[in-house]
Amino acid sequence: MPVLALDTSAAASAAVVDDAGRTLATRSSGETRRHAEALTPLLDAVLAEAGVSRTDLTAVVAGTGPAPFTGLRVGLVTARTLGLALGIPVHGVSSLDAVALAAARDLDPGAEVLVVTDARRKEVYSARYRVAAGGAVELLDGPAVETPAALAARGLPEGAVVVGAGTALYPGLLPGAPAEVDPADLARVALARLAVPGTTLPTEPLYLRRPDAVPPAAGKRALG
Repeated sequence: MPVLALDTSAAASAAVVDDAGRTLATRSSGETRRHAEALTPLLDAVLAEAGVSRTDLTAVVAGTGPAPFTGLRVGLVTARTLGLALGIPVHGVSSLDAVALAAARDLDPGAEVLVVTDARRKEVYSARYRVAAGGAVELLDGPAVETPAALAARGLPEGAVVVGAGTALYPGLLPGAPAEVDPADLARVALARLAVPGTTLPTEPLYLRRPDAVPPAAGKRALG
């Protein structure tokens, strides 16, 4: 029962996992732009590598960000279109949750993880998690968008492991370990949560701020 997961919160990436969460194939474009051009060939490649056809899929999981408007929209529209065409459910998981889950594998229950990723405009997205039993992660705070200086000024959680692309961009303010979204972890988060009866995972995007491009304000009409 293969599941396809995709994310466009940073680079376009995709993975296929089985119903136990084992990775069958994973790919990334390595680019943080040109998502529209990169994503469809990437999906074809990851399905071929996994030996899975689109009609074999039982669900699609999409990263809901946070991320800038354009790239995130490409991933979510693609996931919803696939789900509609194939008649399978589409689930949404925050891209930060996947980064936190990867970090949690090396931590004991009760430990905290702070995920910081690039929000552009010299800002970062952040969210704080606690490691639960079995390696799951529980959201404690966020997600939010702010400057690295503002996040550091509030004080990083004592003893928390800090991970994400933001640590490489601002090592003086946010020391930690760089990490990218593994789309297979998006699927693993979704599978664990869906094991609880009645759980729904909406695909609403986490933009957190207005898009960079907005329509120009209408000018005043001259009367005469």
